[in-house]
Amino acid sequence: MAEEKKNGVSVKKAHNKGNQKAKYISRLETKYQDEIVPAMMKEFKYSSILECPKIVKVILNMRLGEAGSNEKSVDEAVKEMETISGQHPIVTKAKKSIANFKLREGVPVGVKVTLRRVRMYDFLDKFISIDLPRVRDFRGISKDSFDGRGNYSTGVKEQLIFPEIQYDKVGRTQGMDVVIVTSANTDKEAYFLLSKLGMPFRK
Repeated sequence: MAEEKKNGVSVKKAHNKGNQKAKYISRLETKYQDEIVPAMMKEFKYSSILECPKIVKVILNMRLGEAGSNEKSVDEAVKEMETISGQHPIVTKAKKSIANFKLREGVPVGVKVTLRRVRMYDFLDKFISIDLPRVRDFRGISKDSFDGRGNYSTGVKEQLIFPEIQYDKVGRTQGMDVVIVTSANTDKEAYFLLSKLGMPFRK
């Protein structure tokens, strides 16, 4: 396998015979298969590799708030999310009107994208090794944001931590939720999995 760079992250390129397209394998996926699966088998005494928890998908969500009523702001959020994730997002809209929040049915309330397989691993690798360390005064992420079912959520206050976003072209700073969905049955297993993948949890 030859190693190349993709979005600033090392990936492995498997050479196939004939005219088949070369398959890229994320560094993080390789680490999961080669190092983390054996470690989890030993730690939790699984009887089969199929029992090992894995990352199922990563969901990115920008909440627009009052900006949802501004078409330009919505378009900017869509472009930024696509730039960050490498995948075209969907615009989520209010399902009903809520007078107290000045919210009308059908108004955009967020921009969302669900990453799986290669894009999921590529995003996570970059998020862990490049994006999070760019947070000002970063000291790690909380251990307390698991949902009791093996899934983890964290928030990003500004899209400016992503190097793909050009500071001088940002109309407004925008936060983002990052939800990592795993197949783990417990938070303990999910924490072990994410820790081994390199998630910088606070001590």
